[in-house]
Amino acid sequence: QVQLVESGGGLVQAGGSLRLSCAASGRSFSTSPMGWFRQAPGKEREFVAAISWSGGSTNYADSVKGRFTISRNNAKNTVYLQMNSLKPEDTAIYYCGKSNVPLSKNRDEYRSWGQGTQVTVSS
Repeated sequence: QVQLVESGGGLVQAGGSLRLSCAASGRSFSTSPMGWFRQAPGKEREFVAAISWSGGSTNYADSVKGRFTISRNNAKNTVYLQMNSLKPEDTAIYYCGKSNVPLSKNRDEYRSWGQGTQVTVSS
C-alpha cells in the first residue's frame, strides 16, 4: 500500500509560481501511474495532470496546459507539479493520487490519496 504526502503549497500572487511535491512510501510507486487533482471550496475534485509510471507520458487538463508541468523521480519516490503563471482560479487544495490506469482523468480510478496541500493565489 502506498502512502502519499503532499507539500509545497502556499500563498502566491497571480502570475507567480509554486512547485508541489508528493512523497510516496511503498514499493509500488515506481510502477504506478500518478496524478494531481484539486478541489476548490464548494466544488468537486477535478483532474489537473497525470503521468505514466516511467514519466515518459503526461496528460493535462485544458485549464492548466502550458502553465503546469508534472514530473516524477522514481529514485526519490516523488512526483512533482510545477505551476507557473498562476491565476486566482487555481486556488484549491491540491491532492496527488495513485492509479492503476495510465494517464487517467477519472478520480474514481485513483485508489490512494494524500492529505492535500493548500494553494492560494491572490489577485
